[in-house]
Amino acid sequence: MLRMLVILILLAPWPANASDKYAMIKTIVRDHILDGFNLLASETHVLKQAADANCSADSAELRAAWHQAFDAWISVSHLRFGPSETNDRAFALAFWPDPRGTTPRSLQSLIDDQDAIVNSLAEFSDVSIAARGFYALEFLLYDPRISTLGDATYRCKLVQIIAADIDANAHAILTDWIDSYAAELRDPGDIYRSEDEALQELFKALTAGLQFTSDTRLGRPMGSAERPRPKRAEAWRSGRSRHNVAVSLTALEDLAIMLSAPTPELSTLFATGFDKSLKKAAQLDDPVFANVATPVGRFRVEALQQSINDIRALAASDLGPTLGVAAGFNALDGD
Repeated sequence: MLRMLVILILLAPWPANASDKYAMIKTIVRDHILDGFNLLASETHVLKQAADANCSADSAELRAAWHQAFDAWISVSHLRFGPSETNDRAFALAFWPDPRGTTPRSLQSLIDDQDAIVNSLAEFSDVSIAARGFYALEFLLYDPRISTLGDATYRCKLVQIIAADIDANAHAILTDWIDSYAAELRDPGDIYRSEDEALQELFKALTAGLQFTSDTRLGRPMGSAERPRPKRAEAWRSGRSRHNVAVSLTALEDLAIMLSAPTPELSTLFATGFDKSLKKAAQLDDPVFANVATPVGRFRVEALQQSINDIRALAASDLGPTLGVAAGFNALDGD
């Protein structure tokens, strides 16, 4: 009995000490957050340039730039705090889910009215948030109806202003991180009163990111067994549904490994869990989750979802206690 107690004590997570926490936060800010938002700003600049050079929906260069910038956004989309939330920048970059179909209606309204707001970047920030960001641009590049709707010259201006708005938001987020928020997270004192509060923010970003991928990116197209909803998948028009899951998991693994760095055994468990999920995603011969309408297809997506939920459970049961924090409330929890 005593031997078993000793073993359990040795295996139990030990809270990270103060020096571990400071080093961890500093590394995450530099290598995960700033690197991620630097990449986003770089890729959105390329997107803006591509739209200015050729705004046609079938432009290979424009589509490639959109995909690259979208990848960069998905890789930081779990960092929904601070500069991302200022002026609703995260929603302006990525308004989804859109259960009421507000994005296509908003775009059609602009095109039908040939609204002059597309002539001013400053004024465009006042349009419906559903007509901004990566998902709005997806409709203009990939939706057969929206991409051919109305006057071609006006659609071109709309594509260009949305790309410019995306770039402006990405750079605003990066600037805020560099100018002030990185220091706030690294050296708590104002927004965060302690390193524990800063770590809780980062831990919450990890758990909320996993929840969003499991419950929303996978849960929405799965619907129910009686009523699967594949057309509710994220970015299905551009064939990115499964891809977005993989990009998100890769970014979240990076954060999880950094947060668990003081406990190598836990880092190994996270690496194993993420590797399992990424392999299951890669093995799905179903880029837009269309096969959730079949029993076999649904089972495979359920298996992927369960593997992500296993990572969530590991974060809650082991990582949180190791860091001495809890996930707390996040926007996905509802009222």
